[in-house]
Amino acid sequence: MPAYNRLARATMIALVVVPGSAWAGDFAYSVFGSVEHSDNIALSTENPQSTNVFVPGVNFAYRQFGSTLQANVVGTVEYLDYSNKNFDSQLLGTLSAQANWSVIPQRLDFTIEDDAGVQPVDTLASNAPDNQQQTNVLSLGPVLHFQFNEATRGQAELKYLNSYASKVDDFDSSRGLGAFRVIRDVNPTTQVSLNVEAQRVDLKNNGAGPDYTRNEFYAHYVHTLRDFDVDASLGWAYIDFTHAPSASKPMANVTLGWRPSVDNSFSLTGRYEYSDAAQDMLLQPGQTIVDSMTNVPTNPLDLISDPTRGGINTGTMVVDSQVYLDQSVEGTYSYRGDRLSITVQPLYRKLSYLNDTTFNQKEKSGAVSVEYKLQPTYFLTAFANYQHLDYTNIDRTDKTSRFGLTLSHDFTQRWSWRVAYTRQIRNSTAVQQSYHENEFLVSLVYHR
Repeated sequence: MPAYNRLARATMIALVVVPGSAWAGDFAYSVFGSVEHSDNIALSTENPQSTNVFVPGVNFAYRQFGSTLQANVVGTVEYLDYSNKNFDSQLLGTLSAQANWSVIPQRLDFTIEDDAGVQPVDTLASNAPDNQQQTNVLSLGPVLHFQFNEATRGQAELKYLNSYASKVDDFDSSRGLGAFRVIRDVNPTTQVSLNVEAQRVDLKNNGAGPDYTRNEFYAHYVHTLRDFDVDASLGWAYIDFTHAPSASKPMANVTLGWRPSVDNSFSLTGRYEYSDAAQDMLLQPGQTIVDSMTNVPTNPLDLISDPTRGGINTGTMVVDSQVYLDQSVEGTYSYRGDRLSITVQPLYRKLSYLNDTTFNQKEKSGAVSVEYKLQPTYFLTAFANYQHLDYTNIDRTDKTSRFGLTLSHDFTQRWSWRVAYTRQIRNSTAVQQSYHENEFLVSLVYHR
């Protein structure tokens, strides 16, 4: 049985054993059919291929905040059929799923997290349809809670993690994680904890790099007010590689949030920590599944009814097993008015790989999106993204711009349509890696 199917089966078995009454949550879905036209589907420098792509698909979301089960699931599945037949049709999917089952209330939980996406096979090549692959990271295991006193409690965790990529086996791994936490509620708005984590990583491909053990000790501080919040983790990380030098450094992950008014919000996140591609797809250290759901600013069900939501985008992550030091700062500004919504997201990120430095990189990027409600059922959306990426050890620089417009209309309570135009341009110092593309899309959506 393929590894991806084993992961899906393990997830389903773990969820099926939850009592049926716990599943009384909110479920929504949308079914869509799209026709896309691209004048350079392979993102080629000198030989652009024009084609139409027929894309039927479904979006789905489930949310539950019960006493027994807390769950948050959002996913998309789509089938892409290329009219010029130079590329094989393919089925792609994304899934972000977190669930917490209270086996024994306030004593024993069982948590599951599954993150599936589409990433490039070769990050240094253009994002053609044959340079895409499915990735999946699964984490599941028990969490034991115990009380020291009214304000202080303990938590012990054991988790099994599995990472899988459909075409690059360097990403495939099995991991075991153990954690012990002491958590104290200082007051109704402040919580502190001490955390010890140990993780063993065994790679499926012996040539992908050394196996390793990762140990972390850190303090986690959470302070939440009506208009301001702080979420900070500070500590130390030590990585012991098999047949490679060990590494250790301080770790820090700090997020500041400020809401000066009902319509405006700011957040700033800084990171200085070891990570890898699989770890980046999961929750941050010290963050729990319930935290991740309650901190989401919008109900995931809104993503299903949003007529401007696009299909599946291929990520930009290097899909391998390598550990890197992540030094990054990311900001977000959001304005949500009655008719106008604006989001601005700048990012600076430096990745320094420990064993194979080929993909050492510095990224400076920014994203802006604006949505305006023309009428109660008509929406106009504009977006622009820019990325400046330097691969410092291979002397390569990519400057990529992507921008577009979308007009959508909810013509009944269940039905909507949208038309969109997207243009993307890359200027690269690498030979045959510059391109430009125009894409047009028409889509019909049924949602409920």
